[in-house]
Amino acid sequence: MLIRNLEIPIKRYMSEYPVIAIVGPRQSGKTTLARYMFPEHKYLSMENLDLRKKAEEDPRGFLDDYQANLILDEVQRVPQLFSYLQERVDLNDSPASYVLTGSQQFLLMEKITQSLSGRIITFKLFPFTVTELFNAKPDIDIDSIFKIKPDNILNPEKIDINSLIFSGMFPRIHDKKLDARKWIENYILTYIERDIRSLVNVDNLRVFENFIKACAASAGQLVNYTSISNMIGTSLPTVKKWISLLETSGIVFLLQPYHKNFNKRLVKTPKLYFTDTGIVSYLLSIKNPDELKNHPLYGNIFENFIISEIYKRISHTGEQPPLFFWRDKTGNEIDLIVEKKELLPVEIKSSRTYNTSFSAPVSAWLALKGNEAEKGFIIYRGDDIHGKNTPVATLPWWVL
Repeated sequence: MLIRNLEIPIKRYMSEYPVIAIVGPRQSGKTTLARYMFPEHKYLSMENLDLRKKAEEDPRGFLDDYQANLILDEVQRVPQLFSYLQERVDLNDSPASYVLTGSQQFLLMEKITQSLSGRIITFKLFPFTVTELFNAKPDIDIDSIFKIKPDNILNPEKIDINSLIFSGMFPRIHDKKLDARKWIENYILTYIERDIRSLVNVDNLRVFENFIKACAASAGQLVNYTSISNMIGTSLPTVKKWISLLETSGIVFLLQPYHKNFNKRLVKTPKLYFTDTGIVSYLLSIKNPDELKNHPLYGNIFENFIISEIYKRISHTGEQPPLFFWRDKTGNEIDLIVEKKELLPVEIKSSRTYNTSFSAPVSAWLALKGNEAEKGFIIYRGDDIHGKNTPVATLPWWVL
């Protein structure tokens, strides 16, 4: 099993809470991680119909039978358990007595808020990051992610970045060396049929399929709810609801605009990104890595890949990603703003060839009146570091 970075924050805080929750998209490795980290806990899956029926009909008796030190997988399928778990941990708050995992984050988090607030700590697990897949040094905190690390990944020149973007980072694809496109096809079908239909009234699945394809075509761009609504022939509130559903289930995330305007008028619309570019490639009907690199949206997809990597890596340190973008009304833009102790602007270029003009947008942004940030990065697809000791360094995609 590959080491997941999320182990570090879980180990850091597991002694302080009686309930540990690991949530995230389906097939991101939650169950594997929970069983690996808590080998002495008894594993119970609420996908098992017999166990689920027992827990639904007699939740107190169910917990009496199994006692503490449990891993309850897909626990949101039995919402009755949460109130009884609260009762248990109020009587005995031994650390990490219960480990909960759930794919449908929206349901799980709602029940946690109602029943286990203050008794639980929640972690989000996404598919592999590049650093996890290639056994790089773990990320300790946000600052460690944005240090220049030329030796971060062994033999990076042997990594086919387009194959990674095309295949995506779901663990099973890499663990079992599966055909990525076929696996993702089944993943999307299962997700639509199993999760979405159980949560909202989707009368016409074809409309929803068209909706997520329209989202894929918008990856890395400002969300145009009206355009998507017109494209698929459904109402604007429905589009907003479905995007929210994809977001809370961990399939997409929205990057909000940074609002300290430095005396310029800014756009207020968020940008849409997928947490996995394999899904984007499939939804755009891209059939192989060669087709990907010649696709007209390649620049957007590469940007999605880099920003999703940063988003996942920060999440796997146990922190909420403080990520934004910046764009003014005249079209000046910074792809990514990281809000740390100081702001860090990051521009992303899909070119393999370095160009001195790459740094111009970041340099101009740093020079804005009222901006106290002092340095930034350009991330590109090439192999060499340029301007390492300058305010705006240009870095290969694998260096951070």
